Amino acid sequence: MTQEAVVQRSIVVNGTPEQAFEVFTRRFDAIKPREHNMLGCPIVETVLETHVGGRIVDRGEDGSECAWARILAYDPPSRLVFSWDIGPTWQLEEDNDNSSEVEVRFVPDGPDRTRVELEHRHLDRHGAGWESLRDGVAEEQGWPLYLERYAALVPAA
Repeated sequence: MTQEAVVQRSIVVNGTPEQAFEVFTRRFDAIKPREHNMLGCPIVETVLETHVGGRIVDRGEDGSECAWARILAYDPPSRLVFSWDIGPTWQLEEDNDNSSEVEVRFVPDGPDRTRVELEHRHLDRHGAGWESLRDGVAEEQGWPLYLERYAALVPAA
């Protein structure tokens, strides 16, 4: 694998950027895999709070919560940026300075199609072991799985 501290993936979907953005942000619960779980019980929902300062939170069947991201930019319909507060050991980062960032851009690609570009950057901020985190989010069970589930909600072009 490369030593770059960034992972990039993209997909083209049918619909306008407004529609694509709406599905990604409002239906994130259907996109995030339940098996990606740091709670001590099954996840019943994942909520993406749609404002700067909001969070992405997994809620467990026992009422527990795991806030694993912070919304850094919320610019409908063009982009969403959130922190990745999960470290190389797949536990929550204690220090926000050690978090990476995920930017999702919604770019028009013709009259009724949108290119969704995902960039997970600054992975080296996680410190020792960051390469394994990069490799994990890049593999098929990482961002490709999220985009595959997203595409099932917004038919791929």
